Amino acid sequence: MERTTPLFARQSSDLTVWQVISWLLPFKGQGLVELLCCKEQEVTTADNAEQRGRNMDSSKYSCSICLDLLKDPVTIPCGHSYCMNCIKDFWDAEDQRGIYSCPQCRKEFKPRPELVKNVMLSELVEDLKKTGLQAAPADHCYAGPEDVACDVCTGRKMKAVKSCLFCLISYCENHLQPHYDIPGLKKHKPVNPSRNLQQNICSCHDEVMKIFCRTDQQCICYLCTMDEHKGHETVPAAAERDEKQKKLQKCQQQIHQRIQDREKDVKLLQQEVEVINRSADKTVEDSEKIFTELIRLLQKRSSDVKQQIRSQQETEVSRVKDVQEKLEQEISELKRKDAELEQLSHTEDHTQFLLNYPSLPALGESTHSSSINIRPLRHFEDVTAAVSELRDKLQDVLRDSWTNISLMVTEVDVLLSEPKPKTRTEFLKYSQEITLDPNTANRFLLLSEDNRKVTRVEKQQFYPDHPDRFAVSFHVLSRESLTGRCYWEVERRGRGFMKGVVYVAVSYKNIRRTGQSDESRLGFNDKSWALRCDSKGYTFWHNKVSTSIKSPVSSRIGVYLDHTAGILSFYSISETMTLLHRVQTRFTQPLHAGVWLFKPGTSAEFINIK
Repeated sequence: MERTTPLFARQSSDLTVWQVISWLLPFKGQGLVELLCCKEQEVTTADNAEQRGRNMDSSKYSCSICLDLLKDPVTIPCGHSYCMNCIKDFWDAEDQRGIYSCPQCRKEFKPRPELVKNVMLSELVEDLKKTGLQAAPADHCYAGPEDVACDVCTGRKMKAVKSCLFCLISYCENHLQPHYDIPGLKKHKPVNPSRNLQQNICSCHDEVMKIFCRTDQQCICYLCTMDEHKGHETVPAAAERDEKQKKLQKCQQQIHQRIQDREKDVKLLQQEVEVINRSADKTVEDSEKIFTELIRLLQKRSSDVKQQIRSQQETEVSRVKDVQEKLEQEISELKRKDAELEQLSHTEDHTQFLLNYPSLPALGESTHSSSINIRPLRHFEDVTAAVSELRDKLQDVLRDSWTNISLMVTEVDVLLSEPKPKTRTEFLKYSQEITLDPNTANRFLLLSEDNRKVTRVEKQQFYPDHPDRFAVSFHVLSRESLTGRCYWEVERRGRGFMKGVVYVAVSYKNIRRTGQSDESRLGFNDKSWALRCDSKGYTFWHNKVSTSIKSPVSSRIGVYLDHTAGILSFYSISETMTLLHRVQTRFTQPLHAGVWLFKPGTSAEFINIK
């Protein structure tokens, strides 16, 4: 006699008393034993039918093409069976070849066999369907590592489609069906599959937590209200959920509204990008046309000058050659006369000499003066000088115009930026913590205070070789690369005029690090900007050009950088904040803060003002 496993034992060994009671509540008019027996019989009958279905290999009655139970099964000459439509479609694809094969054994047929429905197999499949046989589930129906598995399935588990918050069990589609059919289970609340069902159980009392303690802001069971949460403000978890759901919905509405606002902003920005691109493209095109016209104009002027020079060259050479030719003819004539005179002068017969002498031609006037006067000119060298002068003037014009053009380009600022800071409090909003990079420090500089302070010393420090290190100049740069808006302050110390000299600077990273040339000194090249501070005053340096600044001297210097706007400002910090010098330019790279200590005993510290 077949023994069946009790219903509740087979369902879950972890069922609580309350779960059993909840199962029985819909049937409180029946006897407990009768009810259990009834339920046992229902489950046993269903299990037996299911077992019979499982005992039969469903793959024997499945089509190997569609992997489903056979529909209108047909058997081909080799003995294998398929759905009529499946094998038709398969052979239709082989029509061009003219040879038809079995998808399983690959046996070939020619001509195409006639398909006749296998009535007996069709009836068998229909009968098996009625007894519960179904096609084997596809692999995607089984639970994978990332899926929630059905707690009821034995063997290979199916994917859970719902989890019951009352049963605290996850069910696949088949095992979930009683929750739709049995009146008592219909009151349960299936939710999307969850791995965390056990979190709904109170760890102290092993009961479902359906109460929320507002005092401690946590979920509890009904027994907790009589124990450690006694006297606390408690409400049903569902009521608390409703209240928090309202707040959540309100928050969601705010989020959705903000999303809509941001999407509008994004759309507006996208339109602005398109406008910027069109404007930039048109400006580039127009600028290229203008520069092309300028180039053509210069080329035309160059061609005109060349043509004029060649024309004048040809004229002057022609004139000189004409005079030269006439002089050469005169020389030939004079030489001929000279020969006649020479011949006559050697005649020994006096009578013949006297007879021939009157017939000699008289020497006429020369067609040219006795000497050629050449004007003291440098020929065309003056033209070169004039062209050079034009070049210099054009360079001046282009330099001035380029500065104006560059400023116009940098002033294209689409987004409304924050107003420029005016008070020290406003500057401090952009305070930047500066730490000095030991890999850049000259070996006669000592870093301290967490690399925020640097002191010039007489004893060389041991620093490892590094390509970023200043080998000769007593410089050090910051670790931080500076972009956007930044503000920092430097406190300088030192005795005497020279010992108090500190250069507070900013520099591109690619400033030269070796050698004694100006290319490696802060403020003496086009890669750095520096404010020289001493006991008498200030001097601003950039690219070897200095600007003297008259202002009361203080020991602290504030530096404000707006990289995008190309603004660099130095301030004297005391009881007031005084602007010392302001630079308006275009920065092409991120900047690094730096200092140059002139003599031993001098120090500079980047103040942490946050």
